[in-house]
Amino acid sequence: MEHKYILQHDRPNCIGCAACEAVAPDFWEMNGDGKSDIKNAKNLDNGWQELEIDGKNLQENEDAANSCPVNVIHIVKKVPLYNNAQQKNLP
Repeated sequence: MEHKYILQHDRPNCIGCAACEAVAPDFWEMNGDGKSDIKNAKNLDNGWQELEIDGKNLQENEDAANSCPVNVIHIVKKVPLYNNAQQKNLP
């Protein structure tokens, strides 16, 4: 089973340098307000954005996060939830 990740963007603190878009243009784009956006992301009430990504897209977005001079890009491994029946079958 391939791992899933949550790509997070602290958009309020983005300075709009466009490094993320340059490194990972399939996932990042510049907005008219001068800040970057995660393409097709969910916009949260606190101004952050989130998008679930597959493991095959992890490296590209880690590169984007590492290119960000203000560290507003975060990637969190998604932990699957198990119901009680599934938990009984875990090693």
